[in-house]
Amino acid sequence: MATTKILIAGFGGQGILFAGKALAYSGLKIGKEVAWLPSYGPEMRGGTANCSVTFSDEEIGSPIVDTPDVLIAMNLPSLEKYYDFTEKNGFVIFDSSLITKQDTRDDVTTVGIPATKMASDNSLNGLANMIILGKTLKITGILTLEQIKSSLSQMIPAKKAELLEKNIKAIELGYNY
Repeated sequence: MATTKILIAGFGGQGILFAGKALAYSGLKIGKEVAWLPSYGPEMRGGTANCSVTFSDEEIGSPIVDTPDVLIAMNLPSLEKYYDFTEKNGFVIFDSSLITKQDTRDDVTTVGIPATKMASDNSLNGLANMIILGKTLKITGILTLEQIKSSLSQMIPAKKAELLEKNIKAIELGYNY
């Protein structure tokens, strides 16, 4: 892997920034150069949110991701805004519980996963972000399941062990979907 640019986008409150932080921290732990750039509207919850994460074997010149190799879209406005900018031969992973848009490009791999419905069905409300992250890891190979689990165990404090277990369960659900 030379450089991989990832853009995670959705509404505030969907865990966009946390998913990006988990990716970035995992990249650091495996020795990659990493850039993490959160961006959100002043409304936060319900407003727009996106997060750029870049992994590289070399120094990163800019944290801004204009043309992602991997786009994770958690809502339709985000998919519509960034879809056309996804790099040729890139990946577009979206929450098919919230997005019904059909694939219109044949030069990217587009994968829908019903992350919000899966979270609800498995009593993991609020963890659609981790479900879609698990699917992203599976189809892109940017990190292993063990690498992300190890990072989460360090990011989530021991006094909130139940959150760690739920996050790991959500990632595994998405990974195995």
